[in-house]
Amino acid sequence: MKRILRLIGIAVCACAPGLPYTASAQEKVTYNMAWLPQGSSVGTIVAAQQGWLKEAGIDASIVRGYGGGRTANELDQGQFEIGYVDPISLVLNRNNGGKIRLVGAINTQWPGGICYVRQGQKKSLDEMRGLQLGGGSASPVHNVVPAWLEMNGKPRDFIRLVRLDPAVVDISLIEGKIDLAECWLASNWPLLRKQAKAAGITLDWIRYSDHGLNAYGSGFAAREEYIAKKPEVVRNFLRASYRGFDFARSSPDQAADIAVKMFPTLDRAVVLEQIREISDLITDPEAATKGLGYLREDRMSSTLSFLDKAFDLHGKIKLSDIYSNDLLTK
Repeated sequence: MKRILRLIGIAVCACAPGLPYTASAQEKVTYNMAWLPQGSSVGTIVAAQQGWLKEAGIDASIVRGYGGGRTANELDQGQFEIGYVDPISLVLNRNNGGKIRLVGAINTQWPGGICYVRQGQKKSLDEMRGLQLGGGSASPVHNVVPAWLEMNGKPRDFIRLVRLDPAVVDISLIEGKIDLAECWLASNWPLLRKQAKAAGITLDWIRYSDHGLNAYGSGFAAREEYIAKKPEVVRNFLRASYRGFDFARSSPDQAADIAVKMFPTLDRAVVLEQIREISDLITDPEAATKGLGYLREDRMSSTLSFLDKAFDLHGKIKLSDIYSNDLLTK
């Protein structure tokens, strides 16, 4: 009889709504950050370290990635459950038959720009004619910049694009081997500024979003099959991660300590700047009442229109295919 009662008690704990999850109820979820650990993924890092993902019934593994395109393709192949994915990589994956979609925003603005060593006055776009812009060999910059230039009334070859090993882009700018470099808020921009300071030079930049690019920069993405099969897992993951981002917005120093605790090789000063930048990027004043992560139809439409032109997609990808707000809860 005692054994029967004990089994009944276990069943109630595991099934009753609102009761804590038991260890056996933990759902294994791997989250791919698309790159090395940095401030852009601080929400999920904080949620894991604070135990909020476990409270939500999720046994999370947070792993590094190797760029947006590879992350999107591997997510589509089922190599992990949730990924940090940019719209470019997602749309190109869908164009090749993939079935992943954004389920929550992280960068609500395009976080990229063109960096340069400042000598005197700030450069204007007009002054970049013929300059050499270095970008990673597989970086979207090689498609984004020509379309963005055209948007601003410039020929697509107004700036000369050079493909480089991603590991040497930053140092090539610092050493003067290239005139311009791709830069990203909450990623390499704080690191570049630190390197420039050590070299005794000053950097500046032009942001694409200040010159007409109204687009999302990244978000959480998952496979349609996984979303349909385990919507509550995705919903719980998002809720815990956005709780982590909200914590980072109000307590960036504590969030930096938490990130360094999980990834001891991080430079705390750099990750703190990344956290401050992602805290701005994740905040969308025009969707403040919707809560963190909400994807606006107007900006998603603008994003898709730009990518359709940049990559000659001829309208093949539909807006309804690439995102959903259904799994976001306040």
